Amino acid sequence: MTPSRPRIGITVTTGGSTTPKGRWYADAVSAAGGEPVWLEPAEVLRAQDPAELLARIDGLLLSGGDDLDPRHYGERVLPDAGVRIDAPRDAAELPITRAALAEEMPILGICRGIQTLNVAAGGSLHQDLMLLGLARETHVQDARKPAWEPAHPVAIERDSQVAFHLGGAAVEVNSFHHQALKDVAPGFVVTARAPDGVIESIEDPARPFVIGVQWHPERMVDHHPGQRKLFAALVEAAQKRR
Repeated sequence: MTPSRPRIGITVTTGGSTTPKGRWYADAVSAAGGEPVWLEPAEVLRAQDPAELLARIDGLLLSGGDDLDPRHYGERVLPDAGVRIDAPRDAAELPITRAALAEEMPILGICRGIQTLNVAAGGSLHQDLMLLGLARETHVQDARKPAWEPAHPVAIERDSQVAFHLGGAAVEVNSFHHQALKDVAPGFVVTARAPDGVIESIEDPARPFVIGVQWHPERMVDHHPGQRKLFAALVEAAQKRR
């Protein structure tokens, strides 16, 4: 009998499971040996307890998307910050992320996902990088360019899990975000930064596999195979947890 594949829950916005962007995540998980399980907000919110959903999966992938409401980290929306809130996702993802952390479930957060991970654990965000005087084109690359094309390098801490999985202390990444981590949640450490200092990855060294990255590896895997290793590591960690 062929053993079943680890089930990886993928959080998305309402309807996101049917979009091309959603398929990028599912395809990357499938190629790494996992079984994608969609977690749209309505399904998550129908559960009486996040533990009900976590019992059906072996790992959690927090995907990209619109912004978290700043009230979740004790702020109001700043003027001219361009904040686009996805309230149903906030309501669904923050509790399930906290529950997954409590259960030490393997987690990979991507773009909005690293921000969700950080806020769920007690951290905060810069509402708009351009309000800090940073160049927009550095982190919000031209939409006319291929989604897999790198926008800038990141410097990775050599002793980090991210460096181990990606195979080095430097990598070129794409970039599609106007927000980024500000105060890093307790227990997490910064493991990569862009040249301008923006945080590009965090991880919790006390847990087997909890990593967040600010770029979009799912869009790069076909042209930059090294990015596949992040999904392979998530699936492997989920398999070990079963």
